[in-house]
Amino acid sequence: MADMGAFRDAVTAWAAGGPGDLARELAVRLPVRVAVLLEGPSDAAAVDALAARRGRDLAAEGICVLPMGGAMSVGRFTRLLGPPGLGLRLVGLCDERELPFYVRGLERARAAQDGFFVCAADLEDELIRALGVPRVEELVREEGDLRALQTFLRQPAQRDRTAQQQLRRFFGTKKGRKIRYGHVLTAALTPDSVPAPLAGLFAAL
Repeated sequence: MADMGAFRDAVTAWAAGGPGDLARELAVRLPVRVAVLLEGPSDAAAVDALAARRGRDLAAEGICVLPMGGAMSVGRFTRLLGPPGLGLRLVGLCDERELPFYVRGLERARAAQDGFFVCAADLEDELIRALGVPRVEELVREEGDLRALQTFLRQPAQRDRTAQQQLRRFFGTKKGRKIRYGHVLTAALTPDSVPAPLAGLFAAL
């Protein structure tokens, strides 16, 4: 039986230059009504974690959470999924420095921009700020990564960075860590501490 994961894989293959027949077929069969466009898998992990916390089954609601593999891909995905393609409603998150790519891609696809929410640096930065450095360090300890963090902080390059910047850098230093902490940090949020971009995204779903 087809599921949202199959649709996500079909769209990713289509965006990479493959045929779009399977994506079109699954969009109708499932059916899919909304695509959540995200830069990478750590953002998707955060969205999935918050959906679980709120008791929402996004796939069952016809919502596809779709990591694009970087902001530079947004033009292709908006063209395939928006009004020129499957006609889905598009929402998502983007980093402030990448906003021009999103604006240009959405304009070219004649898609609405009001469902896209901007993170100051990136979503990890928003999550660290929302939780506070002491709570994030506590989570790092609970995850068994305290020694690795301490080793990282002894690097000369980290001396002039703030604690928040250091933690953000640390999450990106090992393959899979950023994805894992996307889930861990989001799962630790209280209902009133959800960062504004993430809260806005869910309000739009």
